[in-house]
Amino acid sequence: MASRRYFIETWGCQMNELDTQRMAGQLMQQGLLPTEDATEASVILLNSCSVREKAAQKAYSRLGIYRRYKEERPDLVIGFCGCVAQQEGEEALEKVRDLDFVVGPARVGELTEILERVRTGERVAATGFPEQRDFDLDTISRDSSYKGMVTLIEGCNKKCTFCIVPYTRGPERCRPLAEIVREVEHLLALGFVEIELLGQTVNHWKEPGDESIDFAVLLDTVARLRGLERLRFITSYPRDFTPAMVAEVGRHENICPYVHLPVQSGSNSVLKLMGRGYEVETYFDLVDQLRAARDGLALSTDLIVGFPGETDEDFEKTLELVERVRYAQIFAFKYSPRPGTPAPRLKVDVPTDDVASERLQRVFAVQDRIQLELNQELVGEEREILVTGWGKNEGSQMGRTPCHRIVHFDPQGVPADLGSLVKVRIDDASHYSLRGTRLDLGMPQAPKPRTRLTVVQ
Repeated sequence: MASRRYFIETWGCQMNELDTQRMAGQLMQQGLLPTEDATEASVILLNSCSVREKAAQKAYSRLGIYRRYKEERPDLVIGFCGCVAQQEGEEALEKVRDLDFVVGPARVGELTEILERVRTGERVAATGFPEQRDFDLDTISRDSSYKGMVTLIEGCNKKCTFCIVPYTRGPERCRPLAEIVREVEHLLALGFVEIELLGQTVNHWKEPGDESIDFAVLLDTVARLRGLERLRFITSYPRDFTPAMVAEVGRHENICPYVHLPVQSGSNSVLKLMGRGYEVETYFDLVDQLRAARDGLALSTDLIVGFPGETDEDFEKTLELVERVRYAQIFAFKYSPRPGTPAPRLKVDVPTDDVASERLQRVFAVQDRIQLELNQELVGEEREILVTGWGKNEGSQMGRTPCHRIVHFDPQGVPADLGSLVKVRIDDASHYSLRGTRLDLGMPQAPKPRTRLTVVQ
């Protein structure tokens, strides 16, 4: 008898990627194997994201394709997961008659139980935000042998007027530090060399029941764990970054010199309409603190153009911000209203789509120039690369620097193992990646220096 297989299509952020890994682990415990061909799957899951425009429409279109597979395979199980699923709830079961279940992000840990109910003929809508959530480490199917993602905090208590996350992922729920440390140690014992700490507002993490233990303490604790080569975190909220957190970024060599710090706009009036809770001057001060604490720090950000109330003058201030901060990478989007968010109800003029499109292209043009200049500054330097795969050119490999830049490199005829750390000289640069040559062949691998542990009595 042929093995039963599952197919998961994943949209969106790292949180969605980790949710997919959790669901994949539960499916594998039930004897299902993964497939990249949806037509041969006995279980198909669409793990959706609601950030982009017309998210629900696109999700239903995709589900419409999957439901046609049931015409030939009536026993096929189709599940709708993620943020759009949370948003749509039972309505999705009414709109798609062949859909078997809907599960929101806060309840992906219940997938095994949900499938048991589906097999009895029940159609299930599992949404909402339970008080308690279990993180069973043995039911996460990590899709990498070198990078492990670990959730610190779920949901969001911010009230940004454009954002749907508080409605799809619920209020903030922080995991205990001891539980987080156990998971990281578990991954390190399995040979993972890079850990990425996740949260919608990752630096707002606090120990449940003791808010004096904050993200700075957590960073210091995790960074000291034996065997941890690289530590990343995403996504940081500017208002929640404290001087102590900045100091930790500068203190530990294995905390990567890369911070994603969404600003959204360079105009104080637009930031106020967005409900961000900080001003541009405060953001600039934080950027200066981070760069003073850590040499070679790379910053990335999120920007929204065409937000309700954004004038030409407001937009010019956003361009000025991009010029001043000089980001290594930006993620910029035209504003699009999300269901249930306050922004569409703001009593201000909304830029036309043509205006927003023109502004977006101007942002990209400025960023492309800056990004190429920053990448060219690295030519001739040596960098340690975490090998992540094979390059597009025959025989080449690719990986990432600690500052999160992609490097395509010539392994000099000796392919490096995926997940290994190799020394590469940067030979050339483009807007979006670097090219280099491997240098460490035949060289003894010296142990990386570690932060000294100081015990205060």
